[in-house]
Amino acid sequence: MRVGLYPGTFDPITLGHTDIIRRGCALVDRLVIGVAINTGKGPMFSLEERVAMVEEECAKLSAETGTEIVAHPFENLLIDCAKDVGAQIIIRGLRAVTDFEYEYQMVGMNRAMDDSVETVFLMAEARYQAIASKLVKEIAKLDGDVSKFVTPEVKAKLLAKIG
Repeated sequence: MRVGLYPGTFDPITLGHTDIIRRGCALVDRLVIGVAINTGKGPMFSLEERVAMVEEECAKLSAETGTEIVAHPFENLLIDCAKDVGAQIIIRGLRAVTDFEYEYQMVGMNRAMDDSVETVFLMAEARYQAIASKLVKEIAKLDGDVSKFVTPEVKAKLLAKIG
């Protein structure tokens, strides 16, 4: 069984994330969505809320693709999380060249720690390349419309959180 790991903070999960998840499903039999605890980023949503959103959004994708998708909170090194969930592949989404520079360094470090885990980069579809959770939260806080960036369910949770 091919197992992939797609890590992120998912604060909140966006259409860009779900695009990468959908496309990642074509590469693996089981896709683990690693929800980073990452308190250093000061997430708007609690870990439990982010995991619940990921599970809700991924239930639809799992049904569409036939791929098992599970959410897995983690706080350890990414490469250790990959080992913990039995992943042979780490899936990373890229939006811009600046993402690649950071991800390239991360791959090098991960391969130095365990060269049995491959990293695959997927470019977000053009219409999703500008989406960043940080910007979605900022737009919502300033009463902007986030409908083009998140599902209606996530939008409702975002607006309720901003309240």
